[in-house]
Amino acid sequence: MKEAIVVKDLTKTFSTKVKKPGFVGAFTSLFSSERKETIAVDHISFSINQGELVGFIGPNGAGKSTTIKMLTGILFPTSGDITVLGRNPQNERVKLAYEIGTIFGQRQQLWLHLPPIDSFNLFAKIYEIPDASYKARLKELVTLFELTPYLNTPVRKLSLGERMRCEFVASLLHDPKVLFLDEPTIGLDIIAKQNMRDYIRKLNKTGTTVILTSHDLDDIEELCPRVIVINHGKILYDGSMDTLRGKLKTKVLELRSDEEFKQLPALTNVRVVKKEKFAITLEVDRTKVPIRKVLDTYLKKFHVIDIVIEDPPIEDIIRRLYR
Repeated sequence: MKEAIVVKDLTKTFSTKVKKPGFVGAFTSLFSSERKETIAVDHISFSINQGELVGFIGPNGAGKSTTIKMLTGILFPTSGDITVLGRNPQNERVKLAYEIGTIFGQRQQLWLHLPPIDSFNLFAKIYEIPDASYKARLKELVTLFELTPYLNTPVRKLSLGERMRCEFVASLLHDPKVLFLDEPTIGLDIIAKQNMRDYIRKLNKTGTTVILTSHDLDDIEELCPRVIVINHGKILYDGSMDTLRGKLKTKVLELRSDEEFKQLPALTNVRVVKKEKFAITLEVDRTKVPIRKVLDTYLKKFHVIDIVIEDPPIEDIIRRLYR
């Protein structure tokens, strides 16, 4: 399969002037040459094939945004090589802009006081889209994102979910081959989030390569077969979501009863995560104690009416990787 993105030994270092506290410190820093070097991205390498949907995750300050900015040509790397669709993002940024799309949940590209259709028409001119192709593409996207009622409404009067759908259309008008999504579901309610995930899934099925950055791990877990975890500028994990889940040795066991859970049995390697009057959640180290043994113990002692066995939340897995 052809590679859409190739990153080799990529590094980005920021140099900042050291400023001492107070007025005297501020004054002397004008003449001081002391600087501090901060490594934001530290010799990372990965590749993404065309048509993949990849989650790119990590805590604040991990190097996610810096990496995305280098992939889109906004920042220059300190060292290393990048190719996106066979192009160098820094040397061929203008040409690459016609082939990629970006959506930032905390920044908007639509004009606030104009209706979305005016922004769409402007973007069609900027990207030099032929009129017939533009009309066909716009009709397709408006139908996909169900935007017909909002095309002539000023953006400032749209809800956040409606505006984000318009942002998607604006970024997809030129039919990009690679789409960079940075927190696309931020601030959306549950229904709007699910709709947005459905739209992303549909786009990916048409062959669009998608790189998704999100602090909402439900987005990543539901959409991305593959995840790249980064922290302190280094890649901690690059592989499938299923394999990532398998790195944890625990299972979560939820039990419900029609009688109160009193005098819980003492079992080693079993931790009580949550206890309510008629419900209890246990974390079981399945490498040291069989799930069957825990179940048998509780079934003998309590009248259990419902049992749920799950993997631990993905947040727990990521948190342990960060450590």
